[in-house]
Amino acid sequence: MKHETVCGLDIGTTKTCTVVAAGGPAGLEIIGVGEVPSLGMRKGVVVDLDETIKSIEAASERAERMAGVHVSEVIVGITGDHIRSTNNRAVVAVSSEEREVSSSDVRRVVDASKIINLPSDRQIIHALPRYFTVDGQEGVSDPVGMAGGRLEVDTHIITGSTSFITNVLKCVERAGLEAGGVVFEPLASSAATLMHEEKQVGVVLLDIGGGTTDIAVYSLGSAIYTATIPVGGNVLTSDISLGLKTTLGEAEAVKKRLGAEPSDQEFSVRTLDGRATREHTTAELRQIVVPRVVETLRMARQKIVENVPRDIVLGEVVLTGGGALLPNIEPLAEEVFALPVRIGTLKSVAGLTDALTAPQYATAIGLALFGANGARDDVMHPGRRRGGISAKIQRWLADLWT
Repeated sequence: MKHETVCGLDIGTTKTCTVVAAGGPAGLEIIGVGEVPSLGMRKGVVVDLDETIKSIEAASERAERMAGVHVSEVIVGITGDHIRSTNNRAVVAVSSEEREVSSSDVRRVVDASKIINLPSDRQIIHALPRYFTVDGQEGVSDPVGMAGGRLEVDTHIITGSTSFITNVLKCVERAGLEAGGVVFEPLASSAATLMHEEKQVGVVLLDIGGGTTDIAVYSLGSAIYTATIPVGGNVLTSDISLGLKTTLGEAEAVKKRLGAEPSDQEFSVRTLDGRATREHTTAELRQIVVPRVVETLRMARQKIVENVPRDIVLGEVVLTGGGALLPNIEPLAEEVFALPVRIGTLKSVAGLTDALTAPQYATAIGLALFGANGARDDVMHPGRRRGGISAKIQRWLADLWT
């Protein structure tokens, strides 16, 4: 990692968060964080350009002030129901006369795997090599230097809507920043929370945000399935507000404090006009919360059942994002997935305060990790089209994830 400043920008449905990090003696160190409410996003998609720009400017300004540096380039997180993924396979002949696989052969075969039927309004965000095959020998993680005449790759390809991505990047640019890379958000959260051993054994990461729930499934060290469902914690807040006849602010506070707690207790909430309070029980709250949480988890599980081969072994589920803070969510997830469940705490990164280790910061910190570990001279620049917005980022992501 180069000793320079890197910045992650997580433009979420409920909050916009900017994280500034720098390379230090012990590795990556967080030196600045800025967080403000998001007012221009809905379910991962820009619905108000001006409000989104204001949120990016405010979050970046706060992070700059804390870090004492000027931020000009950011790694941007992308999510939304427009995201799709598929797995593809490609093969090339090894080019050297010595029949030795080179890094250029690897680039050629990965580029070949990106040749897929893609509508004109969609573009590739990531092409992540799962494994290589050299002359029939499967499961090779790094084929460079191996002897062989035929190189194959299995690649996980993530695509998104060009217009949705362009709108996000337009907001970043108008906020006075340059997008140094685009990363699908659960990959960033995975970088911040998952251990290598978990990715090897098989793990499901669920990033439960305000407007979306992102899914990333890993096996044998690589992503094999990624998706987004357009349901997040905001729906639950709305349910509580309607059920308890209180404001969204009160409902959010109750959700964070009590969630799906099974203990029987009474609590007060303000009425809609704010002039009085009303008593409720946690049993009432649980009747509202549990069905919605279980429904969201079942939607995620159904996506995985439909798209991940049955012979893939999955060892656990890791929950991250703000939704992972819901009290008593772990046993509900264990019941739905029939797997062990843990909350995704952030891996050791210097400069983290106790507050920043919370799961809702996993994406922003993961984006900074991407920026720190990527080959900075090979990051895509969104000013370039199609081969612009995706080609360079795919190459450095391929280096990062193999």
